Amino acid sequence: MQKKILIVEDEESLLKLESILLTTKGYLVRGATTGPAALEAIAEERPDLVLLDIMLPGLDGFEVCERIKGNKETRNIPVILLTAKKTPEDVARGVEVGAEQYITKPFKSAKVMETIETLLSRN
Repeated sequence: MQKKILIVEDEESLLKLESILLTTKGYLVRGATTGPAALEAIAEERPDLVLLDIMLPGLDGFEVCERIKGNKETRNIPVILLTAKKTPEDVARGVEVGAEQYITKPFKSAKVMETIETLLSRN
């Protein structure tokens, strides 16, 4: 059974790139470009994993992650924060809101794939 991944990224080119990368690896991919759209997508079709940017229009990634983890129906969905925000405060906030991983941009796709595979193999 194909695993579903929701990519939340407001930068169109990056969203395309990540989608192509994950699709070629056999994942079903859905994209969202805003925080509210991400929460809507999760409610409609529960993904197996969320790849989440932090700087988003509407609601930021921290808020989206907090809402995913605060809902008993979605709290077990692994969340990877993928962001340009690198400060220790940002990383600490990522842990605080419950993200399983915090990866900073620019990222190596091999590292992202490895992290996704590790998190999905736990389910």
